[in-house]
Amino acid sequence: MGVGDERGQPEETSTVDARQKAIDDWLPVTASREAKWWYSAFHNLTAMVGAGVLTLPYALSNMGWGPGVAILILSWVITLYTLWQMVEMHEMIPGKRFDRYHELGQEAFGEKLGLWIVVPQQILVEAGTCIVYMVTGGKSLKKIHDTLCPDCKDIRTSYWIIIFASVNFVLAQCPNFNSLSIISLSAAAMSLTYSTIAWAASLKKGITPEVNYGARSTKTADVIFNFLSALGDVAFAYAGHNVVLEIQATMPSTHEVPSKKPMWKGVILAYIGVAYCYFPVAIIGYYMFGNSVEDNILISLEKPAWLIAAANLFVVIHVIGGYQVFAMPVFDMIETLMVKKLNFPPTFALRFSVRSIYVALTMFIGICIPFFGSLLGFLGGFAFAPTTYFLPCIIWLRLKKPKKFGLSWTINMICIFIGVLLMILSPIGALRNIIVQAKTYKFFS
Repeated sequence: MGVGDERGQPEETSTVDARQKAIDDWLPVTASREAKWWYSAFHNLTAMVGAGVLTLPYALSNMGWGPGVAILILSWVITLYTLWQMVEMHEMIPGKRFDRYHELGQEAFGEKLGLWIVVPQQILVEAGTCIVYMVTGGKSLKKIHDTLCPDCKDIRTSYWIIIFASVNFVLAQCPNFNSLSIISLSAAAMSLTYSTIAWAASLKKGITPEVNYGARSTKTADVIFNFLSALGDVAFAYAGHNVVLEIQATMPSTHEVPSKKPMWKGVILAYIGVAYCYFPVAIIGYYMFGNSVEDNILISLEKPAWLIAAANLFVVIHVIGGYQVFAMPVFDMIETLMVKKLNFPPTFALRFSVRSIYVALTMFIGICIPFFGSLLGFLGGFAFAPTTYFLPCIIWLRLKKPKKFGLSWTINMICIFIGVLLMILSPIGALRNIIVQAKTYKFFS
């Protein structure tokens, strides 16, 4: 009897290990470890440069030249630093990989608390971005239609959002990150293209007659709230941290070449692309239009019609790819829960159902609340600031334990202070703007 038990135990363990491996090979984040360093570049660029870039001139108009440019540069520097920390922490324990943001949180805060700290924020960021991309995709399709056919019958934004969603219903069935590589590469190329169109067309259009760089409103309350909301718009523009560990999980890793090396190479290239997109669009857009700039710079550019239609088409292609990159970690979370905790078999039917329901939900919410600019500000401050600006710093302090009052400790404390300030202040302005807009808004319009 005893011998049988001894023989049975390893067999049982190997069965459990085999099942675990089969599940990991099925889940979208851990399915493939064969990504190249340039996958990191375009996945990160697609995740980072999104709908947020088009609202930067508007954000700048609410902050003014000095504070606006300073906040843009500071955000670029801080987020590059916190992204570096996350790449470094991916394999900080030899032989172990933190393939998901919440796994790193669990290492820092404990099994249960880590989940509660990271998962709600990460889901809010990723689902929030998908909703905003639904709105952006729908509005850009409408803009293409209205630009190319000004005399045609007006079609409601809701219908355009549904058309945009239909593409995502199909693409959501891509099994993992690596299968998204062509879509993500196209999206990254589009983001560079439409950003170039946005600032180049603004430059060609020239400075608006009687341009004004003063406050957008004469009321002090409006000026303050708009400034706070603009902080959130800038925070929204730096969202890639929520998918960075999941992207790094697709990289191969050996003792000689750990995954952080190709990952960081790609991140640097992506951040050069981010600077190329963000700074010219924000500064030239604001310089040309002043405080009359719209919350989406492409709306301010009316001519030439073909170029504006093309730019909006590029936005549509980009947000399709961006939607998929941000949706993938959410799919991974839901599918992990279904298969590991609720013991559902890992089948195509499960994947199809989960992903279709998710796309439908983001579409429905997008139709209900298309407050583009204010939605960016609220999400940017409330959810993006923690996961991007200061949560990596807190995890770094807990796991790396740098010397108190040393350089690393001081830099992290400054980042935490700025991030917390951003998280508290920006949702206040954005929420107030949403309430003001909601007074005149008709649902499902």
